[in-house]
Amino acid sequence: MDMSIDLLENIQDAPYDLLLLADPSRDHINEYLRRGQCYVAANKHEVIGVFVLLRTRPGTMEIMNVAVRDKYQGQGIGKKLVLCAIGKAIEQQAVTIEIGTGNSSLSQLGLYQKCGFRITGVDRDFFIRHYDEEIVENGIPCRDMIRLSLDAGSFHPIPS
Repeated sequence: MDMSIDLLENIQDAPYDLLLLADPSRDHINEYLRRGQCYVAANKHEVIGVFVLLRTRPGTMEIMNVAVRDKYQGQGIGKKLVLCAIGKAIEQQAVTIEIGTGNSSLSQLGLYQKCGFRITGVDRDFFIRHYDEEIVENGIPCRDMIRLSLDAGSFHPIPS
């Protein structure tokens, strides 16, 4: 597959259909799109993936959203997006890179750890406090935000 990953110049062109796969709140998406950098993965002229990077404090960037179009899932594209996001954050002098996901997002938890992230905490009831509708994945109610981080200086993803 001939995939390119490029910074989206105009956030009005953001692929909401993909962003909403990873975050069901359009309001939350709009907030971090406004403050962050949206990168789009394309295969020829088809948008197949997206991630958003956000500087949260000096020396720290967070990957806010990673999504791959359904028909392209399971092909390693998510991992390529996460690794690209880490690289973009390091290029911007991030010392720490953070990411969070729901307690019910089992494949995402595995992916992030394979990319070198370590679990650093749990924000209990995050999704209950911040989302109006209940989220259920893998038959598990999504209640807690699992926080993970990566020290850019010791970045070594686990080989596939």
